Amino acid sequence: MHDDQHHDEKSRDKKHESRANRGGGRGGKKRVILITDGDRVAERAIEMAARKLGLRAISRSGGNPTPISGEEIIDLVKQAPKDPVLVMVDDRGKSRKWKGERALETIAKSDDVEVLGVVAVASHTYDAKGSQVDFSVTADGEVVDAPVDKEGQVDRKHERLKGDTVDVLEDLDVPVIIGEGDPGKQDGADYLSRGAPATLKAIEEILRQNGIEPASLPGRVDPDDVDG
Repeated sequence: MHDDQHHDEKSRDKKHESRANRGGGRGGKKRVILITDGDRVAERAIEMAARKLGLRAISRSGGNPTPISGEEIIDLVKQAPKDPVLVMVDDRGKSRKWKGERALETIAKSDDVEVLGVVAVASHTYDAKGSQVDFSVTADGEVVDAPVDKEGQVDRKHERLKGDTVDVLEDLDVPVIIGEGDPGKQDGADYLSRGAPATLKAIEEILRQNGIEPASLPGRVDPDDVDG
C-alpha cells in the first residue's frame, strides 16, 4: 500500500470514529441525508439507492429547481415511516442562493431533524464559490480526499467542489460532506442500468461516517433485485 493511500484510509477511519460516537436519531428525530441534485435522472438514481438500502426518499423534494420549501420537506421527513431519509435539493444551475440552497439551509438549521451529511453534487457552475468536501466518490467508485467534477473525475484544478447548490454548505454545521459527479450519469458510469453505483456508494459513505453499516440496515435488498 502506498503511503498516501495509507494516510487517506487513516484519515477516513479517524473521521469515522469521531462520527460513529454521535449515534443517530437523537431525541427521536428523523435522520436525513441531503443530495444537492434533483433533476429527473438524479431523482431516479437516488430513489434506486433508497430501495437498495431500505431507506426512504422524499420524492416530492425532487425537481429542477426544488419545488417545495424547506419547511414542507421537514414536514414530509417527519411523516416518513422510517429513516434515514434521502432528500433532494437543486438550484437549477444558478450560482446564487436559490430554492435548493434555501431549502438545504432551512433543513440543516432545523431542530426537528438530524442531518447525517450531504452528498455535494458537482456541476459546470464554475463561477460558484463551491464547497470543501471531506471526501469524494469518483465515477469509478473510489473514495478520494479531493473534489470531483460533474463527470465524477478527480478535479485537480480546484480546491473546492464546484456545484450550483453547494455554496451554502461551508456556512452550515453538517457532520460530513461527500462529493460526487452527476447522479445517474457521469459519462455512463452511474447509469441506472448499472445500478447507479457512485450515487449508492456516496450515500453508503455518509452512513458509515455516522457509524451505520449499510449491510446491517433493515430492509436492505440485494442490489441485483432492484431495477431502474
